[in-house]
Amino acid sequence: MSQSTTLEQSAASDNYAAREVRRARISAVVRYTLLVFVGLIMLYPMIWLIGASFKTNAEVFTEIGFWPSKFDFAAYAKGWKTSTEYTFATYFLNSFAIIVPKVIVTVISCVLVAYAFARFEFWGKKFLFSVMVGTMMLPLIILRLPQYLMFKEFGWIDTYLPLIVPSAFATDTFFVFMLVQFLRGIPRDMEEAAQIDGCNALQLLWYILVPILKPAIISVIVFQFIWTMNDFMGPLIYLSTVEKYPVSLALKMSIGATEEVEWASVIAISVVALIPSVVIFFLAQRHFIEGAASSGIKG
Repeated sequence: MSQSTTLEQSAASDNYAAREVRRARISAVVRYTLLVFVGLIMLYPMIWLIGASFKTNAEVFTEIGFWPSKFDFAAYAKGWKTSTEYTFATYFLNSFAIIVPKVIVTVISCVLVAYAFARFEFWGKKFLFSVMVGTMMLPLIILRLPQYLMFKEFGWIDTYLPLIVPSAFATDTFFVFMLVQFLRGIPRDMEEAAQIDGCNALQLLWYILVPILKPAIISVIVFQFIWTMNDFMGPLIYLSTVEKYPVSLALKMSIGATEEVEWASVIAISVVALIPSVVIFFLAQRHFIEGAASSGIKG
């Protein structure tokens, strides 16, 4: 009788385990199916953009499907040449001439300012931090006129300096705030040990905190790269020479250059313009997600 009861309990346990496995598999299938469906909806505009780069003007405006009638790379070749004397290679180089120094000075200035707010006590610290956070709510468009007048007095109009130099003073307050929150979650044990060994403040930052801040710094790099690559208003205000235009202005110029816009060429070069941002994001994806989602180290 005891053996029979044991067998029944064992069979019941096996059935329960099998039901749980089936339930987990069904749940996983439903979740992944839903994720794939939502992912396709979110990615469809980009998929359509790639397909439309091979279409004619008539197909672009009459067909919602992404699959073209034929694959012809002529739109890419024509779009790359542009309607000016310069190819898009010039405009891409101009974009990187803005992006690279801007990213460098942004990382340096924001890390230093965030370090000061997170680790030092000084007069007016809370007030200054509140002012900094308040500027995040300030629409940038209202600053354009005073900034333009100031840079005009400096003789910086039609140069890249107005697009780069402000970032050297930690004006990108979102990055400062993000780094401060990250630093506040880092224990001070290693810093105290390094201070005992004779490290000064800059050595603590460089040797102890910067390696820990790597995910947050990479997040700053990715955000600043994409935002600067997509920036249209800044170059439009400060640059007047076509030879100095970045990709964002060159794309707009290709749309308005002629009465009849060849949308396949515009879309084709838009696809090419997306490639640097997409590559940067996927190269830094793991660190970017960790830095954007965390406010300190785990464990």
